Amino acid sequence: MDYLDLHRTLKSALRSGPDPVRLEGGLWVTQAGFLSSSDHILPGETRYACSSHGPIDGAAEVRTGTADLPGSFNDLQDSHVQANREFRYPVFHGLARGRARELLLLFHGLNEKDWDKYLPWAHRLALTTGKAVLLFPIAFHMGRALPEWSDHRLMHRVCAQRREIWPEVVGASLSNAAISTRLQARPQRFIWSGLQTYCDVVQLLEEIRANRHPLVEPGASVDILAYSIGCLLAQILVMTDPEGLFQRSRLCLFCGGAVFNRMSPVSKFILDSEASVALYSFVVEHLESHLRGDARLRHYLGPDHPEGLRFRSMLNYGVMRREREARFRELAPRLLAVALEQDTIIPPYEVANALQGSGRDLPVRVERLDFPYEYRHEDPFPAQEALRAPVDQSFRRVFDLVAEFLRG
Repeated sequence: MDYLDLHRTLKSALRSGPDPVRLEGGLWVTQAGFLSSSDHILPGETRYACSSHGPIDGAAEVRTGTADLPGSFNDLQDSHVQANREFRYPVFHGLARGRARELLLLFHGLNEKDWDKYLPWAHRLALTTGKAVLLFPIAFHMGRALPEWSDHRLMHRVCAQRREIWPEVVGASLSNAAISTRLQARPQRFIWSGLQTYCDVVQLLEEIRANRHPLVEPGASVDILAYSIGCLLAQILVMTDPEGLFQRSRLCLFCGGAVFNRMSPVSKFILDSEASVALYSFVVEHLESHLRGDARLRHYLGPDHPEGLRFRSMLNYGVMRREREARFRELAPRLLAVALEQDTIIPPYEVANALQGSGRDLPVRVERLDFPYEYRHEDPFPAQEALRAPVDQSFRRVFDLVAEFLRG
């Protein structure tokens, strides 16, 4: 089955099939549940406390809103949203072989509303590596999506409103209206939801270690394939290595790996230009002043939280560069980046700048590939009949390379 047929078959099977779903090649897909213990880190609490260090001084963040939008859209209390606390995720695995002894975590990109794009990726890697592939949802942008944010009528109104307020806005669309409005209103959501996802992944692996996962053995090895902004999360996890969870992990970065301020996220599928400017202003240009004025932010991005320091080092190329590059040098044998020449969101040269260092002397493997058709960062493998053969060849080229790396 080629890429296009596989894409269509998997979409149909997971949307309408039973749980678990049986696939060709002896694979199954099972939906597993997760209950986050870190949702309290999100905006919305009246008082904040760090689970490791106790209460944190500082007032709760002020609620913000946008004219003529329902409160559930923008000024909701993120920490009170059930979807930010409890959710499900698919696991590709070989049911007949019992619980998996090798696990591959797959992290997605920004503003993703479903898993459709990643289903063929997970299927291919589960078959070629023999690992269980767990598609873990990341909430890096604003918390996990609510149904209202997929309401076309509402999104049309939001998009029209943004164009009216900012006539020069670039990239405004129905697809990014929700994330753009919410991130522009509270750019710190990027940091808080990123830290929550970091904690969720650690919690997931701790539960596996404690023999509390139905599909994965407690001593299973853990590798990561990350895409786009998911690469930033994966880098922070592996660089920090909490509790030695990633001590031997291999990390493959696809269409990602650059430091945040070297990315260009303006796209009708990601962020519009007004949201991008607001986010860049907060997490890059003025982060230090925000740290001085926000005790909670200062705590979580300070020395009491190594993951916070790693996060800061991945936001701005010029911040903590020596520490970042020293860590990448240590991790080099276990890192692979696959960058695409036509990618304008996270260009290959910026991936190399981050992973191979300013002097290009870090021995991190960066593969620069190109495909014989037009593609974009958000859709490297277009599911188009006219491109069936070249897309299938390119898909296999990428994921055979990834599988070879992950097998060691």
